[in-house]
Amino acid sequence: MALRFLGKETQSGNSPTLWADGDDYVIQGFELDTATLAEVGALPAGELVIRVPRKLMEHLPKDPG
Repeated sequence: MALRFLGKETQSGNSPTLWADGDDYVIQGFELDTATLAEVGALPAGELVIRVPRKLMEHLPKDPG
């Protein structure tokens, strides 16, 4: 399935971006610094945590129900 662009937020020339992929979302964001990663704790293999501006979430479709 092709990604469907939902929105983008530009900060300092960078562009966090949100796409839909079926029942999932694909998010481009910023890497976390070491201190924040330490607060998050261990992650399972194949997972990662990113930072995006809150405003990017305004592009999420509203749940009708």
